[in-house]
Amino acid sequence: MFILGQTLILLGFVLQIFNLIIDIRFILTKRTHVTASRKAGSFLDFLILGMVLLFCIVYLIIFFVKVQTVWVGILLFAGAVFVTTVLLWINTLTKEIRESAFSISETLIGIVEARDPNLNGHSLHVQELALLIYNNLPAGFKRRINEENLKYAALFHDVGKLGVPEAILNKPASLNPEEWNVMRRHPELSVQILRPLKSFELIKEWILYHHERIDGSGYFGIPGDKIPFAARIISVADTYSAITMARSYKPGKSHEEAIEILKRVEGKQLDTYLVSLFCTIPKEEVVACMERVKEKIREQSSVSEMLEV
Repeated sequence: MFILGQTLILLGFVLQIFNLIIDIRFILTKRTHVTASRKAGSFLDFLILGMVLLFCIVYLIIFFVKVQTVWVGILLFAGAVFVTTVLLWINTLTKEIRESAFSISETLIGIVEARDPNLNGHSLHVQELALLIYNNLPAGFKRRINEENLKYAALFHDVGKLGVPEAILNKPASLNPEEWNVMRRHPELSVQILRPLKSFELIKEWILYHHERIDGSGYFGIPGDKIPFAARIISVADTYSAITMARSYKPGKSHEEAIEILKRVEGKQLDTYLVSLFCTIPKEEVVACMERVKEKIREQSSVSEMLEV
């Protein structure tokens, strides 16, 4: 019976170590996501972490003291199982909430863009392309940014165009200097629209600087080494999307034509490494991004029709 009690306590200790790892990973992930909590949430996170750590120490003490009964072992093992269940449930619930929030964001952006033929699907396309680039990055580069943050930044990068008059957005000819100045403000407008959402602080610079150029001649004149890496990813995705998507004032170009244009502007407008990386991605994977966008648009059109009814 003593050996059974010791075994149960040891198993409980192993479970608590597992719980400690789960909690640490959850905190690190949470702090880098757009859903990162505020100080009160952080205090609660570390309080739970401290409690799990304390449990680990208590389990070890009881194990080495060797004065417990089998019922103590059963109780401690059951407690460890309960803590594991709660932590896994919290992780699953948090993941589901994040996925739901992102799906809602995609739908709202899709419905808003559907009102303008020149925007319809563009943000969704940029999001898909940005994630494709991210998934092809080496592990070292991936650690520089968070995938979920990139998803939101790419999706909302052009939300500021809601503040640009349709006459400018849909103008079939070149913009005059005054109109161009209005258009250039859309990254700032995007940030202003997102300002009430405090959890978006992590990605506002990515959105604000996605039109910066490597040679420093972008909207804000920021040189390449000062442009956030994620903003450079969005810039490549945005440029490819703008080239290949048809607009009211121009037809869309082919994948091959777009690749040639990207190569011509690398090192001047776009990041050389990211353009080179993008050009190595198989054509079918790049084209599949638009296919997924079309599928999302069909789903969103159904939602929009329901709202109109």
